[in-house]
Amino acid sequence: MARLHPRDLHPRDLCESQDPPQSTTEHISTTIRLAPGGAVAGLRAAADRSWNAAVDHRFVDELFAGTVPEPVMAKYLVQDYQFFESFLSMLGACVAHADSVASKLRFAKQLGFLEADEDSYFVRSFAEVGVPESDYADPELTVPTAGFREVMDEAVASASYPELLVVLVIAEWLYLDWGERSDPMPDRRVHRGWIELHRGDDFRAWVQFLVDELERVFPTEEGPALEDGPAVEDGPGSVTASERLTRIWHRAVGLELAFFDEAYK
Repeated sequence: MARLHPRDLHPRDLCESQDPPQSTTEHISTTIRLAPGGAVAGLRAAADRSWNAAVDHRFVDELFAGTVPEPVMAKYLVQDYQFFESFLSMLGACVAHADSVASKLRFAKQLGFLEADEDSYFVRSFAEVGVPESDYADPELTVPTAGFREVMDEAVASASYPELLVVLVIAEWLYLDWGERSDPMPDRRVHRGWIELHRGDDFRAWVQFLVDELERVFPTEEGPALEDGPAVEDGPGSVTASERLTRIWHRAVGLELAFFDEAYK
């Protein structure tokens, strides 16, 4: 598979801050319950500008209005589909590395949902917008797609439950935030279906579970320094576990925003 180099998008080019999270829930608009003074609230607040830019993106506006240009919708779906295998691997890794049986079972349940609902949506939607299998099976990846897939694959390779959760929380929570807009729903199935996959009681409960898990396992004390991983490298030396997770958070949020922008290029 042809791949562009994801390092072309450095974290400093994608987000407004690389500072450690500040614990606040002020100005955060979401249906997800956050622990006051918690780590997740701090992460979300620190990336507020990029997060809101993605939630309020032109693509989301046009998706709800049912006016996304056909080539844009096709490109977006083809690129988003390239996350499917890595996302499955992340859920499988969470089954392996979660620290409780209840959590393992919750991730296993979500794996079944992906096969039954999300993959079916893609197959139907590719047919609706006229994308043949040869175009979505092995396309050239855009820089944001390659970058976010690398973040996902490195989380799997890390065998770190907190690192897996950081990436999953961004991938799911950001989409819930735009999916729960109060705008009228569009008529076309390709638009309406993508929104419906990212809203509703079941999806909100899934995101709440991820956020609660990340809050529970996020490192709260300065532990042994970790080697700075390649996905978030920002100079020589080493970083603490919480610093590494914060850097991954900022990079991934920036890539989410860049992914929306890329659909129009």
